[in-house]
Amino acid sequence: MRTLCSSTLIGEALLIMFAALVAMQLSDVPTATIWTVSGIAMALCVALCGMITRPGAVPIGWALQIGLIASGFILPTMFGLGVVFAGLWWCSVHYGRKIDEFKAARAAEAAAPA
Repeated sequence: MRTLCSSTLIGEALLIMFAALVAMQLSDVPTATIWTVSGIAMALCVALCGMITRPGAVPIGWALQIGLIASGFILPTMFGLGVVFAGLWWCSVHYGRKIDEFKAARAAEAAAPA
């Protein structure tokens, strides 16, 4: 799960950076505000990469996805991209947990006496 979620978060951090560059050109929001909000979101993405296995990291990741979708009010394209990354986040969490459960069951099976 850690690998899948971290990959999604790093891709999301890059997307936020590129979206900030576009938002500077297309929106009426001050540049300092765009970079402050984008910088906080990118830092949160990177910080979550290291905390994925800790309790509470997945709900924080969901809050980040909702924030990304909400940023569509500043840059309408972010609505669509936010939905895409929310879907990727769901897939990463869902299938990551399934893979972790499979590996744990396989390790328990291998450790069991024959």
